[in-house]
Amino acid sequence: MAGDGSTKAVVTALAANMGIAVSKFVAAGITGSSSMLAEGVHSVADSANQALLLLGGKRARRAPTREHPFGYGRERYIYAFIVSIVLFTLGGLYALFEGYSKLTDPHELSSPLIAVVVLVLAIGLEGWALRTAMREAAKLKGEQSWLSFVRHAKAPELPTILLEDAGAVIGLVTALLGVGLTVITGNGIFDAIATLVIGALLVVIAVVLATETKSLLLGEAASPREVAAIRAAISAEAVIDHVIHLKTVHIGPEEILVAAKIGIDRTDNGDEITTAINNAEAAIRVAVPTATQIYLEPDILRAQP
Repeated sequence: MAGDGSTKAVVTALAANMGIAVSKFVAAGITGSSSMLAEGVHSVADSANQALLLLGGKRARRAPTREHPFGYGRERYIYAFIVSIVLFTLGGLYALFEGYSKLTDPHELSSPLIAVVVLVLAIGLEGWALRTAMREAAKLKGEQSWLSFVRHAKAPELPTILLEDAGAVIGLVTALLGVGLTVITGNGIFDAIATLVIGALLVVIAVVLATETKSLLLGEAASPREVAAIRAAISAEAVIDHVIHLKTVHIGPEEILVAAKIGIDRTDNGDEITTAINNAEAAIRVAVPTATQIYLEPDILRAQP
């Protein structure tokens, strides 16, 4: 896993969702609430997703092999992408289907007080999980906004948990409103509408997660700050006249591959060039510790015509 913070947030969310899922299904069976049933399926989807994130983190720690010389860091991205699929199908589409079914055949709820109690308790537990995720993410996001953190974070676990927990709290409040309005008016259409809103919310979150994770799977460059630090570390070497071009890509959340062509003078000898490259690599690792794979290619800096 990315670190203790990510693991703590995932485990906290998993523990909360497993307990919540059971209570939601029991309440849905007693009350007949479609929004409660949709929330139960949502909790199952979230629990499965958190288990997938933990599995992805474990598999990503495998040592490099001949077939995968850069390691398995991107497995975390693959499992995060699977999470978005599970959330879209098992969570969002099911809730939309259930909401439509109840919209065409609305009915009153039985023992609605049970649903209200379960929802209030669930809001408290999901709020606790969301607070834990936000506290751990705050250590990493710095001055970024929460939206910027979700969009630009290279480690997928915390952004995924943040979106899932925020969606869970919003969904629970929506379900509580649906149940409450159904009890007050005696019209089951409000419970059905709440279910549709929950489904739409989960679909949106799943699409956002899939979009951001797809970008990571394709390979994102290091941040502008990291690129500037790498360029400065290379340029600090006296023998290196110029950075002709520099490319970076994340081969894992905390692993950056650096490839650069550096300009040297034709009078420099092999020992000087070798020493300069070794010094530059050491300086890069100090400036950007996540630069784990570094390839510097020397070239003669030709005069411009």
